[in-house]
Amino acid sequence: MSLTQESAARDLTLPSGLRMRYYEAGAAGAPPVVLLHGSGPGATGWSNFSGNIAELAAAGFHVVAPDMPGWGDSDAQAVRDMDHDAALVEFLDALGLAQAALVGNSMGAHTAIRFATLHPGRLTHLVTMGASLGRGPATLFGAGDGPSEGLKVLVRAYRDPSFENMKALVEIMTYDKERFATPELVRARSQAALARPDHLRNYVEGLADGAPIPVRVDRDEIPGIRVPALLIHGKDDRVLPYEISLWLLANIPDSRLVLLNRCGHWAMIEHAAEFNRLVTGFLSHN
Repeated sequence: MSLTQESAARDLTLPSGLRMRYYEAGAAGAPPVVLLHGSGPGATGWSNFSGNIAELAAAGFHVVAPDMPGWGDSDAQAVRDMDHDAALVEFLDALGLAQAALVGNSMGAHTAIRFATLHPGRLTHLVTMGASLGRGPATLFGAGDGPSEGLKVLVRAYRDPSFENMKALVEIMTYDKERFATPELVRARSQAALARPDHLRNYVEGLADGAPIPVRVDRDEIPGIRVPALLIHGKDDRVLPYEISLWLLANIPDSRLVLLNRCGHWAMIEHAAEFNRLVTGFLSHN
């Protein structure tokens, strides 16, 4: 039977009281891999990784993809109260996972990087795609007038997740717009966002508190990351420039970078087959 969103969905309640939805595949005793989604209206563990979960499980991994608090079918949470690193500790504990490989896109990469600096004994590998380091020194290649073009479109879609705004969001996240910015995907993301007005409201109200997550990684701690790291970035990313991954490559000792041409912010979606091969090989041989 092929994996579906319904068959993969699970729920648990953390000791803090937060209820979390997650998606699971693969043998429980296999090496665990946790997939951390990015931000954006309608973003979930399934929407970010539906093309990767079954394939990584078939390669011999126990795969879990949570909806982080404030997203998807997990509990709503005000931005000022969010601490995804603490939630991730609780989540791993609840699943009985002492260690796991962390694979994160955008906001999820930010969480994974910070988690590696705070809890080095809890992860075996670090994989990032379109990584975010939060607010910091101005980038060499990025725009100098604040948020990137892509982040401005993302915030506009949070304020009004209409079909038109969501279409602009999906288009700016991808390089191959004709293939990936389909009416079906746009409509699904718009409907998912509109189904949780509490998530939308919390994000917009939390912009003053540093949405999407208020706690920022300490860049001075990143050179202390000792686990093997695979950094993946699209050369055509209009949300977060690949300069960020170049910086990470220079500062994480055991790291390697794959820069993909004709690829936007969603490498795991636009280049799913190659992404699955890269992650499988990296986790198996490092």
